[in-house]
Amino acid sequence: MTGIDAVRLNFSPESLTLLNAILSIVMFSIALDLRVSDFQALMRAPKALVTGLVSQFLVLPALTFAMLSLTNPQPSIALGLILVAACPGGNISNFITHRAGGNAALSVSMTGVATVSAILFTPLNVAFWGNLYQPTRELLRETTLDPVSIAITVFFMLILPLILGIVLNTKRPALAARIRKPMQSLSMVIFIGFIVLALAANWSFFLGYVAAVAGLVVLHNGLALAGGYLTATLAGLSDYDRRAITIETGIQNSGLGLVLIFAFFGGLGGMAVAAAFWGIWHAISGLVLASLWSRSEARR
Repeated sequence: MTGIDAVRLNFSPESLTLLNAILSIVMFSIALDLRVSDFQALMRAPKALVTGLVSQFLVLPALTFAMLSLTNPQPSIALGLILVAACPGGNISNFITHRAGGNAALSVSMTGVATVSAILFTPLNVAFWGNLYQPTRELLRETTLDPVSIAITVFFMLILPLILGIVLNTKRPALAARIRKPMQSLSMVIFIGFIVLALAANWSFFLGYVAAVAGLVVLHNGLALAGGYLTATLAGLSDYDRRAITIETGIQNSGLGLVLIFAFFGGLGGMAVAAAFWGIWHAISGLVLASLWSRSEARR
């Protein structure tokens, strides 16, 4: 398994540009559900939002560090899990929260605020926890991790489409309502199709190393969901808000993780396999959890 730290996956600059564009479209489609008034309402009663951000950017990275300290995986896999934990909530969290009977408005707003916050917290968390965990420290030293470049990538890929979607929904709500569902469905189909093609191009690597990653990703995702639920419970939030925060913490933007891995880490094998398997598994676990929760109405 030591070879996984030296593997570089097949991913061209053109593929990276295409993935950036796809994720921008996905973010734009999510933003069509948002208005400035949504953020203003959360600012007036910020407890649930602040709890969600604490769970996302503080609790999950800390749980990740504790898990890695106990399991001691290969350094590139460990760094991949640290990076995934440092990303904002994933693009399907809003859909899954709605299916789970949770606070979908809180989920969408958390995705938006966490995406904006990621411009600071994602590079900060990768640098802090990656250097704190000794096996990944050397990998970071070998990598030119430029926080400004990461922030610029996050801005153009996530924040600018978020702003454009909010502006369109605010200025032209009828048009936004008309294109929202088709845009969301089409963007997710394109995103899933791209990931399938990328995996096919690296299928031998994926098959060779996924067994070493799968158990860690399942454990990591379980800790993320549990951490979100416990944080919201300790904050005294309602079951309605708790479901949203649990799912928002457990559904990570692994697509952003893959972009950063290929842009700044040269497609490092263990990182890429961990992020790719995260992208598959969190959808499965999220849908299963949503199915279980949908059987009972959340208390508000």
